[in-house]
Amino acid sequence: MADPYSTLGVARTASEAEIKSAYRKLAKELHPDRNKDNPKAAERFSEVTNAYDLLSDKDKRARFDRGEIDADGNPANPFAGMGGGGMGGGRGGFNPGGQRGFRAEDFQGFGGGEEVDLGDIFDGLFGGGRQRGNPNMGGGNPFGQGRRAPPQQKGADIAYRLRVPFVDAATLKQQRITLSDGKTIDLKLPKGVESGTQMRLKGKGQQGPGGAGDGLVTIEIESHKLYRREGDDVRFDLPITLDEAVNGGKVRVPTVDGPVMMTIQPGTSGGTKLRLKGKGFTNKSGTRGDQLVTLEIQLPEDLGELANRLEGWKDTGDPRAGLGA
Repeated sequence: MADPYSTLGVARTASEAEIKSAYRKLAKELHPDRNKDNPKAAERFSEVTNAYDLLSDKDKRARFDRGEIDADGNPANPFAGMGGGGMGGGRGGFNPGGQRGFRAEDFQGFGGGEEVDLGDIFDGLFGGGRQRGNPNMGGGNPFGQGRRAPPQQKGADIAYRLRVPFVDAATLKQQRITLSDGKTIDLKLPKGVESGTQMRLKGKGQQGPGGAGDGLVTIEIESHKLYRREGDDVRFDLPITLDEAVNGGKVRVPTVDGPVMMTIQPGTSGGTKLRLKGKGFTNKSGTRGDQLVTLEIQLPEDLGELANRLEGWKDTGDPRAGLGA
């Protein structure tokens, strides 16, 4: 892995604030959600995140600066920094040609003339655990490719449920949510939002050894006393007077975007449906549905005057003629 300071583009003397600022800038630029067709950006994003995980931990950063661990957080090579004289100034160690290597006789005489098992020495240096008779168990070859520690696990995700007012969902109004730590953030609702839609909040879950988990927000759209959703359209029943139905006129109609004026044609029947374009929900392609208005004729509470005016008049039409009843 590359030097974490170089990965983030900061000096070794950089402050915590400078490191955090550099990470946020790179993370925003390289985030997979913004580079879905660029695998190199995703790889670079992972490198930047790993570098920040190390340098944002004061203890790990100090150990890295002292050369105790490498950029992956693993213990550094115990032979690093040993000079050409080797061990004890004898024949072993690093030869004048610069190649590293040891011979069995270099370790004789450590135990009163007994031969020394090199595997035991290396096991002691590198954490031991190798079983005799099975060189593949435990330990590892200090001069070869050792087994890397498994990646540290992130913290658990935290689930949230957000109730969104009907009109806010239709107009994609920004919503505020309070997280488990008491902090609040503003969420931008996605196009095509509906009850059951889930939104992922990166790094807003529980903390863990490998970093924080995510927050998972499930949207629940509340019902409305006037409106009903039908796909991307909004249904609305509008009461009108008998006079407006007979003579026509302009009426004020509520919509999710605010009131608008609508024209009622003379002789309009109850149940007539009118369409207000672009007053519905926004679908995933960015196109808005419509508001469908159903007219309902309401008779006056006091029918006395109406009855007097209709005295001697009779409607000779048959509105049920086509029903076959």
